[in-house]
Amino acid sequence: MSTATTSRRIDGMPGSAAMPAAVAIGQRRAPMRIVAGLLVVAVGALIGAVAMMQLNKAVEVVAVAQPVAAGAVLSDADLTTVSIVPDASLHVVPAAEMSTLVGQTAAVPLIPGSLLVREQVGPSIDPGAGQSLLAVGLKNGHTPAGLAPGTSVLVLVVPTGTATTGAQPVQAPGTVRDVQVPDATGLTVVTLQLATDAAVKIASAGGEATLVVQGR
Repeated sequence: MSTATTSRRIDGMPGSAAMPAAVAIGQRRAPMRIVAGLLVVAVGALIGAVAMMQLNKAVEVVAVAQPVAAGAVLSDADLTTVSIVPDASLHVVPAAEMSTLVGQTAAVPLIPGSLLVREQVGPSIDPGAGQSLLAVGLKNGHTPAGLAPGTSVLVLVVPTGTATTGAQPVQAPGTVRDVQVPDATGLTVVTLQLATDAAVKIASAGGEATLVVQGR
């Protein structure tokens, strides 16, 4: 059985051997592949250059190393440094100035892992305008395990005699500021920061309080 082979002769070269069509097409595609490869290399180099520029913009700034209560005096152990690309809207403190912060007072509670901004240091302004601190006594089983300062919670107070009076539970969002060790009766006192009107509402509600940690 014979097989037909498509071929063509190179113009301008009398007597030259016929070149198979597949070979001619492959030769035309080779330069395209080279160009595509060069483009990939160029794009990769550009991305690397942009990343390097961002790294060059990074600076060392002061961050919070451990929990600090409002009004507490800052120590070396309370502070650390991290590398970030700064945002002009944040008044961060350069790492070179960390020593000047030691001995100053925290104006607000400081949370570990957060950047320290200048407005957080100075005379205590805790709680802020429109905010109040409320101590809530919680019975055993009414506090989620692992509750810690900085946790956002929903305070739920179920009025006494709800089953007969039909009174609705009172609730308000808040932030945990402090958690005391349970006493001999199993009662845990938790200090919460809430909006002032919410704090008044929770404090005046008669019943047992429960804290709920909600998913974000």
